[in-house]
Amino acid sequence: MRIVSLLPSATEIVCALGLGDELVGITHECDWPPEIAGTPVMTRSVHEMAAASSREIHRLVERSIHGGSSLYALDEAAMAAAQPDLILTQELCTVCAVGYREVNEVARRLDAEIAVVSLEPTSLEGIFNTIATVGAMTDAEDEAVEVVGGLRERLGRVETRVAQRRDAGRTPLRVVGLEWLDPPFAVGHWVPEQIRRAGAWDLLGAEGGRSVETSWDAVLDVDPEMLILMPCGFHLDDGRDSWARTPRPGSWDGLAAVRDGQVFLVDGSAYFSRPGPRVIDGVELLAELFDPEGAAASAPFGSWIRVD
Repeated sequence: MRIVSLLPSATEIVCALGLGDELVGITHECDWPPEIAGTPVMTRSVHEMAAASSREIHRLVERSIHGGSSLYALDEAAMAAAQPDLILTQELCTVCAVGYREVNEVARRLDAEIAVVSLEPTSLEGIFNTIATVGAMTDAEDEAVEVVGGLRERLGRVETRVAQRRDAGRTPLRVVGLEWLDPPFAVGHWVPEQIRRAGAWDLLGAEGGRSVETSWDAVLDVDPEMLILMPCGFHLDDGRDSWARTPRPGSWDGLAAVRDGQVFLVDGSAYFSRPGPRVIDGVELLAELFDPEGAAASAPFGSWIRVD
């Protein structure tokens, strides 16, 4: 089968199922696993965002939302050359990937027999179901069952350890996760669930809901014990640069998390933004931050840093 993935998460799922050799097209943002290097790219960014600040990118996103457009463009010529049998795309976010309608229109122009599948989970269970869906569409059902089983087993180990530590008297941390920095956005979709299953409570996010703009005053009002910065689509180095350009609110030093040195920046792109297999790595990462003694060495190497 010839597969085009228009989502970094779908690319990771396809490769986790052992189908990397069947990928004939990916997005310009697909960077994992390493063996996809050299696969033809089907998309490009409409704007130059490499040096843009968090607020500047937010303005571009807002303009795209109000204009009904995407931040990304689809290369129809590259898609035609790829000759896909299956295209994996999404409808969940109107600006973070090429829209489903555009993809479907291009596919119909190329070949009415091309299957276009939209993947849009909002929870960990939804992500597991997405992996099963890709397995079913690619005749890799057995591989999908094995992958999902392994992810469930790892998640279960984290939850068992969290429960044991709680039974021993450890109180869950009160935390705030921020999916964007300037302006701050509270986390949504599967991320509050990642936080809960790792042993803490997110004070501003809603499980299964969209991420929503908040304010530093709202963060100060709930006064979290830990603040986790996980800017959407940013790896650790990009996130560090964005945080360095983000103005601190006047109330910054009044936060308990700041006073206690409990502000962390994590690799949002790898472990939180993408609804694929590595969300479980994200749960393990959070478990280590929440309970360094009970979950030591759980986080992927180089996946987080402490910031101020």
